[in-house]
Amino acid sequence: MNVVVTGIGLLSCLGDLTESWQSLLAGKSGIKLHQPFPAFAPRPLGLIDQTPISLSSLTEQLVHTALKDANLTTPLAECGVVMGSSRGYQAVWEQWLTSIARHHPRQTSPPDYSSIRLESWLDHLPHHCAIATARLLGSTGPVLAPMAACATGIWAIAQGVELIQQGRCQRVIAGAVEAPITPLNLASFEQMGALATTGCYPFDHKREGLVLAEGGAVFVLESEANAAQRGALIYGRVLGFGLTCDAYHVSAPDRNFHSAAMAVKQCLERSCLLNSDIDYIHAHGTSTQLNDHREAQLIKHLFSHRVAVSSTKGATGHTLGASGAMGIAFSLMALRHQQLPPCVGLQESAFDLNLITQPQQQTICSVLCFGFGFGGQNAVIALA
Repeated sequence: MNVVVTGIGLLSCLGDLTESWQSLLAGKSGIKLHQPFPAFAPRPLGLIDQTPISLSSLTEQLVHTALKDANLTTPLAECGVVMGSSRGYQAVWEQWLTSIARHHPRQTSPPDYSSIRLESWLDHLPHHCAIATARLLGSTGPVLAPMAACATGIWAIAQGVELIQQGRCQRVIAGAVEAPITPLNLASFEQMGALATTGCYPFDHKREGLVLAEGGAVFVLESEANAAQRGALIYGRVLGFGLTCDAYHVSAPDRNFHSAAMAVKQCLERSCLLNSDIDYIHAHGTSTQLNDHREAQLIKHLFSHRVAVSSTKGATGHTLGASGAMGIAFSLMALRHQQLPPCVGLQESAFDLNLITQPQQQTICSVLCFGFGFGGQNAVIALA
């Protein structure tokens, strides 16, 4: 059964889907110096507004936009939901724990949690963005909430496709959202030495590290027959996917890229594609030393026909679990407009790849989108 995309909701530091796509083609970046927390020096970040957005607000905006784009109205009682996030409501829990620390300084015994109230704490569990989406839809269908680090977004779309192909529902709202600009995330990535100090430059000789950003993308997935029956606009078709794990290290990718290569091969086989059929790869391209090096090796090893490659994180920053979903949205726009988005921020390539530095008109039939996460999570999806 063919599964197609009939609606997209996207929000990044560049704006909505149309604004983000136009900015990408213009080579603009939404990354700016911000200091959202006094304890931290100003850093390049991808904020949607001047202050960090709430995950609840972000999720609601994206779902409503996707439904409007697909010309759908609620309730959608039999619609499935797959909504992922690698950080979930971490910001809320950090605020809660900070409040406890302020109320109980230098306390050696366990604090009295009853004195600190977190209203509706059940609405801030890791899976709640999926539950909240089901409530918005009025759906009683299956609800899934994947968490697979930076591979979450692609994993979510893959699970949505499976729900339709298994006949469990004819339509699924699937995507990933992330609001990761928090003190703990900044401190953690800074401690790892993974944060950039001036900007994001994927695959560049002078790449410094990743730039944390907020955003997400939500899709309306439908069986092709269902979409045709209601005369829906179709952005593209999901051909197949591959999901594997390195089982190697808590954060570093396996240098031999065997497991990542298996994900690509699985995706191609399920999609009935050859390596040479791929016209464009939306790379994970985080601008970190390890990821860019491993990903460049992987592409060069598997694709001998100089396939076009770019990463959009130089413009949007790294939205962690939502990055794969946003990559899918930009890949669908590339298919729709037959135009390759540039690798914003790339000045001097460190790798022998066909990296796109200026937007290019080109015949694009088949696209791969990569997502690689901590713990060796590898996710690849094919679109046409």
